[in-house]
Amino acid sequence: MKLPVQRIEKKLYDYQEKDLKTIFKFLEDSSSDANLLYQLPTGGGKTVVFSEIAKRYIQKTQKKVVVLTHRIELSSQTSQMLTGFGVKNKIINSDIKELNDQDEYMCFVAMVETLKNRLQDDKLTLHNIGLVIIDEAHYNSFRKLFKYFQQSTILGVTATPLSSNIKLPMKDNYQKLIVGESISSLIDKKFLAKANMYSYDVSLKSLKLGINGDYTVKSSDEFYGNQNMLAKLLSAYEEIGKGKKTLIFNNGISTSIYVRDVFKKAGYNIRHLDNKNSASERRDILNWFSETPDAILTSVSILTTGFDEPTVETIMLNRATRSLTLYFQMIGRGSRILPDKEEFTVVDLGNNIARFGMWHAPIDWQEIFHFPDFYLENIKNDEEIEKDFVYEMPADLKALFAKSENIEFDIKAEYKKVFAQGLKSKTVLERSIEQHAQICVENSDDVFDARILAKKLKEEIAFRVRQYSYCIMNNTKNYKEWLQEDYERKLRSSISGKFAARMK
Repeated sequence: MKLPVQRIEKKLYDYQEKDLKTIFKFLEDSSSDANLLYQLPTGGGKTVVFSEIAKRYIQKTQKKVVVLTHRIELSSQTSQMLTGFGVKNKIINSDIKELNDQDEYMCFVAMVETLKNRLQDDKLTLHNIGLVIIDEAHYNSFRKLFKYFQQSTILGVTATPLSSNIKLPMKDNYQKLIVGESISSLIDKKFLAKANMYSYDVSLKSLKLGINGDYTVKSSDEFYGNQNMLAKLLSAYEEIGKGKKTLIFNNGISTSIYVRDVFKKAGYNIRHLDNKNSASERRDILNWFSETPDAILTSVSILTTGFDEPTVETIMLNRATRSLTLYFQMIGRGSRILPDKEEFTVVDLGNNIARFGMWHAPIDWQEIFHFPDFYLENIKNDEEIEKDFVYEMPADLKALFAKSENIEFDIKAEYKKVFAQGLKSKTVLERSIEQHAQICVENSDDVFDARILAKKLKEEIAFRVRQYSYCIMNNTKNYKEWLQEDYERKLRSSISGKFAARMK
């Protein structure tokens, strides 16, 4: 038996009341067909705000409200929130063919596709609609419904006022943007948890961009599904998130399944979730995740919206994205605050922090809304990001070279010296190989130990080769792969030579 939703005696926070006043002033001062966009960060209470807007709008105007969502879960959650605010509403889902009882309701909640089909087929007509509220308004699927509400005010609500389709900017459909409280302010006021952010430098040269402007699932699966990246993810979890409730975001289902298998083999409590799971499987997995303190849930983007689990302590971005919206959505899943949770952790293995900046950093939403092309054109590309990488040897690896006085080698500085001396640029790599060989020999008892140590330097070698290729302005993938293979071969040879010299 389904229990009735209790009415919520909700007192809005000061920043929510301030935004409500601004929104209603716009509605009062503008024509009835004006469109408004409202931005508020994930966790700031968007659903609470627009539920209160619906309630007050109906009371003031006696006109009806339609709330549009893009997922069935969001429709149910929104309907419950509206009911809790005392707004009697009806969900228009796939079971609803006609609306003979529409006079009994002042508010309707509908999924985009369902409502479009009903309106398009003339199956139903909605009367006296004064306000249309669009949740997650950055999705472009809503545009197809605008023509049916040309005499109504449209209020779009989103955490990121940047269209999911670069060819269809939001400024074309909304006259004004109202920006709500910032993430940093919500953290200071204890409405959001503080993010401790960690980034692992990752070379993304093998990733390919699709027609939607983001990295393809196929190239992401190939990159993040390889053993090196899976080992890096596991190592990052053990270093930063071990034992904490963790949510891992991936770009492809294959990657997520590999992640589950690798973590399970290592003895960790992990499950996988994607859009192929049935509704009952999904409920079971999410209940398990909610109730299990050290649970790890690996998934594809299915949990970026409509999912609220405040006990999440660590977010792992095991993917790269060029979508600012997705970046904020993924991190936002960990930002809910609890009496015993004021902080959470973000681990980035996709150079996303370097691309978009810190989650809580100031961002000019007005500029992004009015000039989206300029913003998108100036997102850092992977080559720019990787030029700024600074490799730092992990502490456990550094400990293996404790007998060496200095294990550092600056490729860029060495290149300047070599260039000033008029020597061949390859001299830089020769000196780097010599230094690597020296520290391997100094910390080994025999040639076999030294070669094992040299294998552990693979990441640093890749970094040095990358830095060298930037210096000589030859950054092609094939050239760098050849350089790295050549470097590793010469390093093995140099180590053998040093031990042979000892025997003389």
